[in-house]
Amino acid sequence: MKTDIILSGVGGQGILSIAAVIGKAAVDNNLYMKQAEVHGMSQRGGDVQSNLRISDEPIASDLIAKGSADIIISLEPMESLRYLPYLKKDGWIVTNKVPLVNIPDYPEVESVLAEIEKVQNHVILDVETIAKEAGSARAANIVMLGAASPFLNISYEMIQDGIRSIFGRKGEEIVNMNLKALEAGRKMAEELKR
Repeated sequence: MKTDIILSGVGGQGILSIAAVIGKAAVDNNLYMKQAEVHGMSQRGGDVQSNLRISDEPIASDLIAKGSADIIISLEPMESLRYLPYLKKDGWIVTNKVPLVNIPDYPEVESVLAEIEKVQNHVILDVETIAKEAGSARAANIVMLGAASPFLNISYEMIQDGIRSIFGRKGEEIVNMNLKALEAGRKMAEELKR
């Protein structure tokens, strides 16, 4: 089992929290993991990207080669396009449909989404709306993790345990809110991938 994941988005969206949950789930279940992060100008809305490699065998490099990512998980649609050259032919893009317009010449959202839809395996959803319906707009990143969970080659229970571990110090209410967001994202992805 090997899964190469590219996480992308804009500073403040919670990309590194997604990486922490997946990483914790992997390590707690005796899987090998390597991670590399690029923070850019994350404090000012710049791009944030993380390579996350998980395997049941030792991993030599923490970087993902072009054409070999199993999945791109993106909280910002244009950021998912930035890493498209890294995606395998049969890989998945799971992305937010709502942009974070942080540059003056941001392209038309419809054209960005049309490019994503050209990828054979894609799930495009409005994570903010789903997160609000699940109880907290701040859990949009965990909704995205839930939407990506069917494609990660990690059991859903392992991801739930990762959430409990990462957010446990914040209290049971926060853990339960994130578990609810995770489930909402997973259900939406299951509906959209049909």
